[in-house]
Amino acid sequence: MSAFKRALVTGGAPRQDKLASLHSATMIDTKPVLPAEIISTILDYLPVSDLLRFARASRRMREMVYDDTRWVQRLQSMGCWNENEARQRLEDARRKKWEAQKANHEAEAKRVGIGVDGSNGNHKEGRNSVTLFDAGLEEQRQRMPSISDSTPQRSHPDGFNAITLSPSNQKADNSIARPSARDPDTMLKILRHVQSMRGYARQEYGRIYGVLGPFYYDLARSKSHSDPVIFRAYRDPEQQAQMLAQLKTFAKSDMAQGWQQREEKLDAIMAIFENAVLREFEKGYEDGDVPGRMKKYANVLVTLNGGQAGVELFIQKNPVVSDRSKLGNPMDCLDEASTGSIMLGPSHDFFSNLSSALDEQTHVIEQIFPESVNVLVPLLERTGEDVISEYVTPLFDEAHQRDVESYLKAVSGIYEQSLRFARSLDFGRAPREATLDQLHGILTKVFEPHIDLYLQEELEFFNKRSDAEVRSWETKLSEQDASTESYFMSNINRQADKRDFLTSFRKVIMMPVNVLPSIPISSPFASSKPITTAQVPVTNGSIDSSLNGPLQPPSRSSTPASIGLSSTPLPEAPTTELAAKTAIMNSKLEGIRSLFSIEVALNLVHAAKSSLERAALFVRLGGQSGEEAREQCETIFVLLLQTLGSRHIKPGFDKAVGHLSKYNPREASEPSQPGVTPLVMFLELVNVGDLIQQMVDVFYAQELVATKLTDRDDFLDPAVKEKKRFEQMLDERVAAGLNKGIDVLIAEVEYICATTQTTIDFNPGASGDANGQVIDISPSTTALRIVEVVSSHTKMLVGSTDKNMLDVFNQEVGLRLFTALCKHLKRQRISEDGAIKLISDMNHYFTYIQTLKNQDLLQYFKALRELSQIYLIDPSHAKEMATIIADADRFYGIFRAEEVYEFAERRADWYQVKKRVERAMYGIGCVVM
Repeated sequence: MSAFKRALVTGGAPRQDKLASLHSATMIDTKPVLPAEIISTILDYLPVSDLLRFARASRRMREMVYDDTRWVQRLQSMGCWNENEARQRLEDARRKKWEAQKANHEAEAKRVGIGVDGSNGNHKEGRNSVTLFDAGLEEQRQRMPSISDSTPQRSHPDGFNAITLSPSNQKADNSIARPSARDPDTMLKILRHVQSMRGYARQEYGRIYGVLGPFYYDLARSKSHSDPVIFRAYRDPEQQAQMLAQLKTFAKSDMAQGWQQREEKLDAIMAIFENAVLREFEKGYEDGDVPGRMKKYANVLVTLNGGQAGVELFIQKNPVVSDRSKLGNPMDCLDEASTGSIMLGPSHDFFSNLSSALDEQTHVIEQIFPESVNVLVPLLERTGEDVISEYVTPLFDEAHQRDVESYLKAVSGIYEQSLRFARSLDFGRAPREATLDQLHGILTKVFEPHIDLYLQEELEFFNKRSDAEVRSWETKLSEQDASTESYFMSNINRQADKRDFLTSFRKVIMMPVNVLPSIPISSPFASSKPITTAQVPVTNGSIDSSLNGPLQPPSRSSTPASIGLSSTPLPEAPTTELAAKTAIMNSKLEGIRSLFSIEVALNLVHAAKSSLERAALFVRLGGQSGEEAREQCETIFVLLLQTLGSRHIKPGFDKAVGHLSKYNPREASEPSQPGVTPLVMFLELVNVGDLIQQMVDVFYAQELVATKLTDRDDFLDPAVKEKKRFEQMLDERVAAGLNKGIDVLIAEVEYICATTQTTIDFNPGASGDANGQVIDISPSTTALRIVEVVSSHTKMLVGSTDKNMLDVFNQEVGLRLFTALCKHLKRQRISEDGAIKLISDMNHYFTYIQTLKNQDLLQYFKALRELSQIYLIDPSHAKEMATIIADADRFYGIFRAEEVYEFAERRADWYQVKKRVERAMYGIGCVVM
C-alpha cells in the first residue's frame, strides 16, 4: 500500500485551485528493497554477533532472527537436535497445560459455587444457575500476557537473552537440572546437555555458543599450536581431546564467511595433537605397557575422533600381521604329498596357530580399547588380506601347476579348514553372530579370486574322469570279445575246409542240433545245477576230447557286471567252425550281463559325489560366487546322468537288444535246459539298470535335494529335466529290450512245443495200441515246461520295474502265448481220448494266467479252455457240436465261428463228422421239397 501526506499550509490565503491539495501531496513508497526469502537466506550466512545486531534493527528483523527453525537447523547440523524428543516434549507441555487449565477451572468452579457440570451446588431442585464464569477473573487473564510482554528481559554479555523455559504465570520445569555453563567440567559436556525443545532452540544454541565460541575463534586466530587458550585451560590430554572434539562438532554450525579457513586451522591443530598422542601410544606399545599408557592414550584417541588412527597403528604393529611367516609355510602341504593328493596337516597347523594368536590379541584389545570401538573386525580384515591370502594363493598356484586333482583338493580342503577356523575363534565381548558373518565375508574375499578357475577345473576333471572310466570299461569289453573270438577260432584249419568244402558243408548242415556244445551260462534266476555237455561231434572219425566231461558254470561275483570280465578259464577251443561260431554266440549272450556295469556306475557316482561335495562348500559364499557354485553342482549331476546314460547304459541296452535279435533257440540251447538264456540275461540286465536308477535317485535326494542345491518341484531346473530324461531313456530301452525278449520267449515256447509235444499226447490211438493204454489226466510235459519257462521270466521283473511296465509286459506275454498255443493247436490231431489231456493243459495255462491278475487277459484263456471242449464231444452228437461251434457268446467274442470251425477240423474223426456238422451249420445236403 502507498500513503500520502498533505503538505502543511503556512500563512497566506487559501488557494482557489481545486487541485492544489492534490499537487501538494507527496507519495511515499514503503515497499522493502529485498524480498523476505532472500533476507532469510542472507541471515543463514551471518555470524552470530551480526545476527544479534540485525535483530535490533526492527521488530520484523527480530522476528526473522528469532525464528525457531533457524536455530533448529544449526543444532541439527551439529547433530544435537532430536526431533522425536522435541515432539514428545511438545505433547507433554500441551498435556500439562490442559491439566493445569482443568485444575484451575475446577478450583474456580468450587470458589464461586458452580459445579463442573455448570450447576450450583446448593441450588434448589428445579432451578439452574446461568452464571458460567467470573467476568473480573477473565479480564485479569486477558491482561496478564501484555504484562509479561512488557517485562524487560535480562541479557547476557554475549547478546543472548536470559533463558525462560516457561511463561511467568506458570511453574518452571525443574525435572532436569541445568548445570552452570561456566563450570569447566560442564563445558566439556556442553553438547550432551542440549535439550530438544520447540521454541527454545535459540536459547540452547546460545548456551553452546557461549561456551565453545570463545575457544573456537581463539583457536582460529592462533599462530602456532601452542597459542590456543584451550591447551592452557585444560592440561589433561583426555580433557583436551574432549574439547577439541566438541569444537569439531561446533564447526559444523559455522556457515559465516571464512568458515573454511577456520575449519582447516582446527583440523591442523587436531592433527598435531593426534600425532603427539599416537607417539605416546606407540611408545607404550613398544614398552608393553598395555593396561597403562596404551589404554590411556587409546581412550584419548577415541575421544578425539573415534580412535581410527590408533586402531590402524595397533594393527600395523600387531604380531599376527608382522610375524605371519612364523605361522606356517604353505609349501609344506605339497612337499611330501603324492600325485593327486595334498597334505592338509600343515594347513591345519597354520590355522590353529592363527586362531591361538587371534584369541590372544582379542584379550589384548579388550584391555586397551573401550567397548565402543570395534578393533577386532579391522584386525580380521587385515589378517585375511595379508596373512590368509598370502598363505593360500602361492599354495593354490603351485598345486595347479603340479596336478589338477591336487589343486581341487587343496582349494576345497583349505576352504573347509578356514570355515572351521572361523567357528573356533573367541570374539570376546563382540557379538558372536554378527562378527562371524563379517568374518565369513572376509574369507569370501580371500577365496573369491580362485572360485572361477576352481569351478571350471572341477567340471573338466569330472568330465575327464568319467570319460576315462567308461572308455576303460569299453576297452576291456572289446579286448575280452576279441580274445574270446580268437581263442575259439584258433583250432580251425581253414585251408583243410577249403580243400574239402563240400564234405564239410554236408557234415555241418546235416549235423543234429543236439550234438553242438553250448557254453554254460550262469544266471541268478536259472538253475544252479552243473550242466553237462551234450554229445560231442565226430571229426575225422574221432571224438573231440576238448568238450569231454561236465562243465561247471562260472561262479557269480558280487555283481553281474563282473562276469563278463572274470578270469574264469575258458574251455578248450572247438575244432569246427560251426562249433566255434556257436561258442562265440553263446559267449556274447553270456556277455549281455556285462554290457554295462554297476561297478562302473558306482565309480561314476562316487566321482560325482566327491566333485559335488567339494563344489557345494562354496555355495556358502553367497552372492554371485555362491550361485555359480550351486549351478556347477547341478552341472556335475547333469554330466553324470549324460555319461551314465548316453555313454554307458544306452549302448549296453542297444547291444543287448541286438544280441537278442540274433538269438536262435535251436542253435544256442539244449531242449532240457530250463529258461531262455538270453532273456534271463537281459532281465538280469534290467535288474542292474534298476539298481543303477535307484542309486541315482538316492544320490539325487541326498546330495542335491537334502542340501537344497536344487528344487525337485521346479520342472525347469536343469537337474530335474536331465533326471527325467535319464529315466525316460531307461524306460524306453527296457521296453525295447522286453519287446525283443518277448519275441525270444515266444520263440522258445514254439521250440518247446515243436520238440516235446508227441503225437500220442492228444491222440493216443496213433500208436496203434489204444485199447491197452491208461489215460493220463495230468498236464503234458510240454504244458508244464512252457508254464515253467514263461512264469520264471515274468517273475524276474517283479520288484525291478515299474508296475505299469510290468502289467504291459505280462499282458503282451499272455497274448503272444495265446497266439502261439492257437498255432500249436492247429498243428495237432486230437482224439476224443486225447481231449482229456488237452483240457488238462488248457486248465494249467488258465491257472498260470490267473496269477498275473489281468482280467482282460484271462478272457482269452477262458475262451481257449472252452474251445478244448469241442474235442470231447462224441461223433454221434454232431448237431450239438455244430451248435457249440456257431455259438460266439460261448467263447466271449474271442473266436468267430469260422475260427472255431478251423479248430474243430483238428479232430481225429473230423472226416467222419464233417458232413453232419456242416449240414447242421450251413444246411449243406438239404433239398427243397
